[in-house]
Amino acid sequence: MIEAWSAADVRAAEEPLLAAGVPLMERASFALATVVARDLARRRSVALPDGGRRDGRVTGARAVLLVGSGNNGGDALHAGAYLARRGVDVLAVLTGEHAHAGGLAALRDAGGRVEVLVGSPDDTTRADRRHDHLDPHVADRVAAQVARADVVLDGLVGIGARGPLRGVAADLVRHVSAVLDGDARAGGEPGGEPGAGGGRSPGSVSGSGARGRPWVVGVDVPSGVGVDDGTVAGPVLRADRTVTFGAAKPGLLLPPATHLAGHGAVVDIGLRLGAPAEDGGAPRPVVRRLEPADVAARWVVPGPTDHKYTRGVVGVVAGTPTFPGAAVLVASAAVRSGPGMVRYRGPDDVARAVLAARPEVVPAAGRVQSWVLGPGVPPAPGPDDDPVDDGGQHERVRYALAAATGELAADVVGERVPVVVDAGALSLLPERCPPSVVLTPHAGELATLLRSRGDDVTRADVEAEPLRWARRAHEVTGATVLLKGSATVVVGPEGAWSQADAPAWLATAGAGDVLAGILGTVLAAHSARVVREPRLAAELAAAAAVVHGLAAERSNPGGPLAALDVADAVPAVVAELLAAH
Repeated sequence: MIEAWSAADVRAAEEPLLAAGVPLMERASFALATVVARDLARRRSVALPDGGRRDGRVTGARAVLLVGSGNNGGDALHAGAYLARRGVDVLAVLTGEHAHAGGLAALRDAGGRVEVLVGSPDDTTRADRRHDHLDPHVADRVAAQVARADVVLDGLVGIGARGPLRGVAADLVRHVSAVLDGDARAGGEPGGEPGAGGGRSPGSVSGSGARGRPWVVGVDVPSGVGVDDGTVAGPVLRADRTVTFGAAKPGLLLPPATHLAGHGAVVDIGLRLGAPAEDGGAPRPVVRRLEPADVAARWVVPGPTDHKYTRGVVGVVAGTPTFPGAAVLVASAAVRSGPGMVRYRGPDDVARAVLAARPEVVPAAGRVQSWVLGPGVPPAPGPDDDPVDDGGQHERVRYALAAATGELAADVVGERVPVVVDAGALSLLPERCPPSVVLTPHAGELATLLRSRGDDVTRADVEAEPLRWARRAHEVTGATVLLKGSATVVVGPEGAWSQADAPAWLATAGAGDVLAGILGTVLAAHSARVVREPRLAAELAAAAAVVHGLAAERSNPGGPLAALDVADAVPAVVAELLAAH
């Protein structure tokens, strides 16, 4: 499991070490240089006669450092010195006059070159001169140097920065991004793992073959992202890798910034995070991310004494005569995720469609351990709206919601159970819900829900600050909130989770219905614990998102997919997770 800590928590953990004279910058910069050298060697790998590859030499490679005035700039400069001593041609581009003196001296001593965009770091008479913008001709020249590099280190700002990049740094990143992204569209390979070619022809080394986009490494964080919330308020140089020190930062896991961070590498520099404070309390991570082994540990595997009722029964209220496919997708995903039984409640013609696709489904009332409510069901009309043809599903949703939250005795036998609330069922929520109720809106649906509770928020607002608004929805409803998107954000009573396991191809009709079915099965398997332990629903929702994303990738690696293909890939994904665990 990856835990991401706030900038304030990281700085607090650094303070006692710095006071004791621990050389944190030396540790961080050496580790940064080691990771960069490894990536360079893999990107410059050479083809072998047997079809394999061996790592290439870093000698002769070209590195450009983008250096600001803070400690991140110092990390980049010291790392550049290490690389220069290994034969890398290093150019440091300083955006201002206040570069880290020790790092600058180390780089120069190692033979690195320095270009200062404004002023001079060696000018002892400098005072409060301000440089608000970068000369476009200078920016173009630097961008051209960056485009010719093998690797670029982004050390412009670190975790102490707030808000977007400004002035010279912003101008530089805009120019460099325009050049690099233009090169990528023209045929480079952004974002691939080092060693996968990286835009070079097989067997090529520096100075030969087709040069693609240079490998961009963020130093601690990509400059300009919201360190604690993942927001992107201005220009950011998209990284292929981010080497972060001491612990992951929330902005590396949270959307939209997570999509600009590339592959992660967390460097241990000796920080002690999460230790009890003097008042007895202990800080918590801002956000967590499950890895495949974590999901396998939470997946319930049946034993020899289990039967269909002990394994979990999922109740489904989904689909209408207008949208029967949603019911088919939910039921298919639930069945393929491994419950003891799936029950369907809905119009007869929709039930027939479900049974045609999944004859295992039971179209009758009875005992369930979780509900999935709302996929393919229209929102309930307001007092001034025209009636909608919901096929009687609104009343079934209300009844199941009341039963699931313990508000009335239903013909569904059993105690309170977890429930997934999706799509049209979101409009039927009671005022307050327990955390065992998991809402699964996309950004537009979350904005609609929050507006109905008095918040002035749009879909664009939610997409710009997913964590903020998912937290807000949890606050006003009490429910666990799974906000769907290119990265899934889950918020519960004890924190947040962010999963980015799915390919972009998963943005397709019906994908959310499949996620709802998987989640219904996961909740049913842990039903009693989810009701008893408020934190558990969020963790299991994150686990369902992982399986959903991995199944999407497995259904057609690297290419387009259909929602039903994702459901069909779930059993193999679960089997692989359990086998690896």
